[in-house]
Amino acid sequence: MQKRSRQRELLLEILCGTTCHPDADWVFSKMREKMPNVSLGTVYRNLARLSEEGVILKLDVGQGADRFDGCNDPHYHLACRCCGAVVDVPMAYTPALNDTAKKESGCEIESHSLLFFGKCPSCTGIK
Repeated sequence: MQKRSRQRELLLEILCGTTCHPDADWVFSKMREKMPNVSLGTVYRNLARLSEEGVILKLDVGQGADRFDGCNDPHYHLACRCCGAVVDVPMAYTPALNDTAKKESGCEIESHSLLFFGKCPSCTGIK
């Protein structure tokens, strides 16, 4: 595990304080507001390390840059095809999918990630 640093603590504070699933550039912009001398490289290195350690989630939603989530509890996401937002899907995580996938494929399943595609509540007008 990486040692504590002001940059790492600020990055975690920013990620845990938002639900927008930002990309690295957004995180960099927010960090610069409080720590003007932070470099983009530092942000990328810390995001990579934190995601490798499982402290944060790195999401490849197929829309360009990776997105990040400060909540590392197992949960599902939706990538909005209209506005590009990534939002949490408030439904129960289903660990039994691992067993089903193992049974059907013969593979050793360790975990799963589920990404829905469609329209977010802002784009559908549904709250």
